[in-house]
Amino acid sequence: MIRVILFFLSVVTALSIKAQITLDECRQAAQENYPLVRQYNLIQLSEQYTLSNATKGNLPQISFSGKVSYQSDATTLPFEIPGIGFRGLPKDQYQAMVEIRQNIWDGGKIHFQKEEIEAATRENKHEVDISMYALHEQVNQVFFGILLLDEQLQQNALLNENLQRNLKNIEAYRNNGIANDADVDAVQVEILHTRQQRVQLSANRRAYLHMLALLTGKDINENTVLVIPQETEEENDITINRPELQLYEAQEQSLYIRQRSLRAGYMPQIGLFAQGGYGNPGLDMLKDKFTAYYIIGARLTWNFGSLYTLKNDKQKLNTQRMQIQNNREVFLFNTYLKLSEQNGRIDAIRQQMKEDDEIIRLRSNIRRAAEAKVANGTLTVTEMLREMTSESLARQTQALHKIQLLMNLYQKKHLTNSQTY
Repeated sequence: MIRVILFFLSVVTALSIKAQITLDECRQAAQENYPLVRQYNLIQLSEQYTLSNATKGNLPQISFSGKVSYQSDATTLPFEIPGIGFRGLPKDQYQAMVEIRQNIWDGGKIHFQKEEIEAATRENKHEVDISMYALHEQVNQVFFGILLLDEQLQQNALLNENLQRNLKNIEAYRNNGIANDADVDAVQVEILHTRQQRVQLSANRRAYLHMLALLTGKDINENTVLVIPQETEEENDITINRPELQLYEAQEQSLYIRQRSLRAGYMPQIGLFAQGGYGNPGLDMLKDKFTAYYIIGARLTWNFGSLYTLKNDKQKLNTQRMQIQNNREVFLFNTYLKLSEQNGRIDAIRQQMKEDDEIIRLRSNIRRAAEAKVANGTLTVTEMLREMTSESLARQTQALHKIQLLMNLYQKKHLTNSQTY
């Protein structure tokens, strides 16, 4: 039983050590973990409440009013009517009234109001899309930063192995009288420098991993392996599919709806109404007493005041439309400018990578020759260490170019929002 438990624990430990995560997984997790994602639900709820309020404009509207007044004079008859004691209206008057209004036709005002609410919701969602899309670039930078540190740590380990191997050789040469203590100390100094660099690189990697864990909300530790993405194929036909363009389109759609809704301002409105009241005097002015009464009917209102500003309102909307179109053109211009710059970087890195293998091969030959000369006593240890450092730098440069190429290719995808990540 104990063996089974130990085996199970060893398997779990091995799996945890070999935990891997890809760039796509990080991007998806960051989208779900970012607090701004809750804005989508809030925008949706706000739209539902606002649309519900707008729709209730078609429900019967009930109002209550009351009045108590005393006036210095009132209408009276200059003569008496036989059999009727009425001489005039009372100076103190009282009235309470309830009115119910039912909209029949409002000129399309509520209809266009609902369309404007929906259009504004689409704009808000696209604005959130832009902020969420910017999150991808942050994830890319952190992810590739960790990959670059991994490559540097790997080259640091290789350099340390070479130095340790040469330290043993130099110590043997010293015992044989070919080298001295200073030569051994020189190698040990380089080993210490390598360890210092590894400490710094490891600290930077931990910091980047912590940043990636915060962005994604995942449990990412030093044992997590980041999978190097595949080099993506570059597309000849570049199509910009950024969320900013969708926002511009939504803004233009909102202006189109607002332009259509202008006609609701000068259309007639038809409705029914019913009034019920109680007061003195009532509808019968000849009765000086409290009475109940009611009035029912239909009402037509037609306000032509909006026609005075209709032309200016249309011109204002056209001006806003031109501003949106100009913003789109500026955005596309800057994006294509960045793409051109990105293509230049990619081409330059590809050209440099063609020479990396040859440089490393030559540096390795020079380093091995230096080691042989040290063994023969024809070259100082300091000169050999210089050649070892040059070879290590060449390998680091190759690793840097490899990660830089991937990072720039994915940055190009980010600029266009290509779906082939």
